[in-house]
Amino acid sequence: MTVKNQTLNPPTTTQAADTPQPAPTITPESVFEQLRALHQQIDAELAPLTSDQRRKIKVRGQRQSNEILQSSINIIATADIISQAVGLPADQVRQMCDVSNRWTAVADELRSLLNGVEGANLVRQQQLADLANRAYTIGSSLAGDPANVALVPHVEETKRLKKLARRKKPAPQNPQPAPSTTTPASDAPTAKS
Repeated sequence: MTVKNQTLNPPTTTQAADTPQPAPTITPESVFEQLRALHQQIDAELAPLTSDQRRKIKVRGQRQSNEILQSSINIIATADIISQAVGLPADQVRQMCDVSNRWTAVADELRSLLNGVEGANLVRQQQLADLANRAYTIGSSLAGDPANVALVPHVEETKRLKKLARRKKPAPQNPQPAPSTTTPASDAPTAKS
């Protein structure tokens, strides 16, 4: 009877369903590939600028409040001659404004993502530094015991590398400009007309 009951009503696996499943982890390589694919998809929208170009654009085109921008677009809509002088109709300028606002949201989200990724990586680097320091400290303590002789070369190599890292790097030597051999303007011969 028990066999028949188990066959008709198999035990449920509610325990497995109740146990929280770990979230799938994403690898840096897969994120990189997804970002590269996204980059290729929006390549036409991208305009990488040098820092000098960015500075010049910011100086020349100071951002205006949305209120001023909309009022200026209304001027374009008022007369065809203004639209012709500007080179675009008001509707197209409004559409540019809308697209700009939407891309601003994308830029903000990307900044937030980058900030989060950099922060998480800084935490990882700090954890790694703490673990490395702990391993070195423990290894140094244990290396004095003859039973742990295998640790000695590793501890010595780490000690050597730490010593090299603490050294101050010499400042790059800039060659001094050669003294000028030109004569001052007052001593120069004057040309006759």
